[in-house]
Formats: sequence, structure tokens, C-alpha cells
Amino acid sequence: MGAYVVEMLRLSMEAMVKQDVNLARKVIAMDDTADEMDLQIEGICMRLLGHQQPLSKDLRIIGTALKIITDLERIGDFAVDIAKTARRLATQEYFKPLIHLSEMARTAEHMVRDAVEAYVDLNLDLVAQVIEEDDTIDRLYDELFTELLEAMERDPQLIRQAVWFLHVARFLERVGDHAVNVAERVNYIETGRLETLRETHGPAS
Repeated sequence: MGAYVVEMLRLSMEAMVKQDVNLARKVIAMDDTADEMDLQIEGICMRLLGHQQPLSKDLRIIGTALKIITDLERIGDFAVDIAKTARRLATQEYFKPLIHLSEMARTAEHMVRDAVEAYVDLNLDLVAQVIEEDDTIDRLYDELFTELLEAMERDPQLIRQAVWFLHVARFLERVGDHAVNVAERVNYIETGRLETLRETHGPAS
């Protein structure tokens, strides 16, 4: 499911950059499969809880899976939101190349992959890496926000398109937040402590 929603995210940004309506539609259609995966994994977790009666770390692993699928499902939803924005802007000439947005998307994709891998391998080094990458995506968001604000002040005709770019940036920033949620849950599995790791690495968005 993690690989699937990352692919949705990648394709949605490709649709945005290339202004490809057909690709945007493909991403939107993919959301049904992501939702089905969510339900299937939830069913497996509930059966394990009911039949195996796991304790301690095993219980945390299953409980974390139930939380992770919620985050992954939301990431799929954000990919759909980006695809819908790409479809909306497909006929417009962009007033700037989408360099910051593309870099944000690559960072977000990497964060989701690392967070899921951290869960699979129970790897706290990857947890720390995801938290560090969240600082990067926040920095990119702040830079883009400032750049777009200045563009809108210079030329009010750019406001409508710039606002849509900001929406996409916000979607990507939220993807990063959900990846951090997954990483924090992996930390919980290993340490038994539920804690907000972002507080020690910079403010959360």
C-alpha cells in the first residue's frame, strides 16, 4: 500500500508538471484500489487481534499497522487532490517552472518510502531520517510560499494560479506530516513510548 500511494503521488506530480489530463484521471481512478487495500489490511489486523490475542510488542506492531493505513490512505487522497489541481490547470500556461514543487514531491515520496521501510524493518535510523527530511520539506514550503507571495504582490493577475500552486505545496507538506506520523509510530513499537519526535527537530507544520 505504501508503494502504491507513492506511485500515485509520483504520477500526480508528473500530471501537474506535464499538464497531462489523462494521467491526472488515472491517479484519481487509482484511489479506489488504495481504499480497498486500506480495508483489506484493517480486516487482517482485526482478525489477528481477535484470534492471536497478541501482547506487548506484537500488539504494538498490529496497532501501528492500523494507524499507518490511515496515514497512507490520506496520502493517496492528497495525490488525488494534486491530480485534480493538475486537471484544473491543464489548459493554462504556467508563469513559473515547478521546481520547488517537484523537489517537495521527491522529498515527500522519499519520506513515505523510508517511513514504511522503517516499519517493515523496525529501523530507528530510518525513523530519524524521516524526521530530518520533514525539516527539508518545511523549508521548501516556506521558500515557495515567500516566492509566490512576492509574485502575487508584483502582478495580481498571477494570484489565481499562484494560489493553486500553494494548495499543491500544502498537500505535499501534509504528505510529509503523515510520513512523520508513521515514523513516530515505529519509534513507539521499539521504545514503547508515544512521543512527538518533531519537537526535537524543528516545529511541526
